[in-house]
Amino acid sequence: MVEPFEPPQQRVIWSVASLVHAVADAVAARFSACTVAGELSGFTRASSGHSYFTLKDGDGESASLRCAMFKRAGSMLQFLPADGQQVQLRGRLGVYEPRGELQFIVESMQRSGEGALYEKFLQLKRKLESQGLFDASRKRTFALWPRRVGVVTSLDAAALHDVMSSFARRLPHVELIVYPSPVQGAQAPEALVEAIVSAGLRREVDTLLVCRGGGSIEDLWAFNDERVVRAVADCPIPVISGIGHETDVTLVDFAADLRAPTPTAAAELCARSARDCEADLARAAAAMQRRVHQALDTQAQRADSVALRLLRPAEAIRRQTRRLDAHSHRLVAAAQRTLNASGQDLRVTADGFKRASVGVLLAAANRIDRLGDRLRGLDPDTVLKRGYAWLLDDDGRALTSAKQLSVGQSLRAVLTDGEAAARVTAVSPRE
Repeated sequence: MVEPFEPPQQRVIWSVASLVHAVADAVAARFSACTVAGELSGFTRASSGHSYFTLKDGDGESASLRCAMFKRAGSMLQFLPADGQQVQLRGRLGVYEPRGELQFIVESMQRSGEGALYEKFLQLKRKLESQGLFDASRKRTFALWPRRVGVVTSLDAAALHDVMSSFARRLPHVELIVYPSPVQGAQAPEALVEAIVSAGLRREVDTLLVCRGGGSIEDLWAFNDERVVRAVADCPIPVISGIGHETDVTLVDFAADLRAPTPTAAAELCARSARDCEADLARAAAAMQRRVHQALDTQAQRADSVALRLLRPAEAIRRQTRRLDAHSHRLVAAAQRTLNASGQDLRVTADGFKRASVGVLLAAANRIDRLGDRLRGLDPDTVLKRGYAWLLDDDGRALTSAKQLSVGQSLRAVLTDGEAAARVTAVSPRE
């Protein structure tokens, strides 16, 4: 029996670039956001700021994954990555197409086990910040030239050696007093609080340094303990914190009056260099010397001027005579100007007074004439000249009404040129 013929299936032939691109799309779609844990290996940071390394399996398996962390993500790291560290990476899986290699693009990195501690760190920071323990208004200034400096750290810590070396190099005369305390472990918080409180009660130092070297977040956790943070905030002595490396941040750093990136930097902030002091003194001495020279030069010039005046008294007398003459001329001129001005004012005033007097006199004459006319109009003699008579009774009272008269009453009639006796013979009142 002959089987029917079937044409061979057409195969898809990819170009390298197309296949790699398709794989990259598939990987990116499947693993766009994921978290992977492992051990750092071959960590390098390029001059561009990007970092490249390999993440090995943390359980001892032989698997590894190439990783790339760009500059932006690297700038947000809270620690310095190093080979052998166990970390958790958050990012996306992709394919580096030029070489067709699988790689992990890292968006964030943290040490393994740091997630829960970091969340606890943030919660406690928010709580203490809301209570005002980190306010800038609480920060105090430091003594410019401390006599004694206290150090809270472990006696076995390298931080203590760094601080002592810095003071020995910069200000060897400053006395250091160590308040020993473990800086790591379960007993560390209570011991740190006891050391800080003891320093505050004894009040024997001008500045207190709280120091320890670098480490993981677990190693530095004692400095995130709420009791230690409150002890630093309540300490009556200004506190400088120098804990870990520059990238390490603890809650004590926020509560302290000043944060230094390292223990050595804390010592340098507290103690100015002897060379700096010598330079300040040299500048002050030079400034004082200049001021002294300037003062001496000024006084020398004044002495020369006085000496010249003493050597030529006649010239001084002539100068004073000329000054007196000038003042005399000015005084005479001023007096003449004053007299001229006063005479002019008097002439103006006299003219005005004269004009005012003439006007007043004319007004008074007119008023007198008017009053004379009125007085003449009221003169009884003038009325009598017009034919009228003035009647008086025997008592000399003027009679102005018929009601004052009676028949047979004797009267006196006053005329313009004499009087006449009369008697009333009849009274006729007018209605």
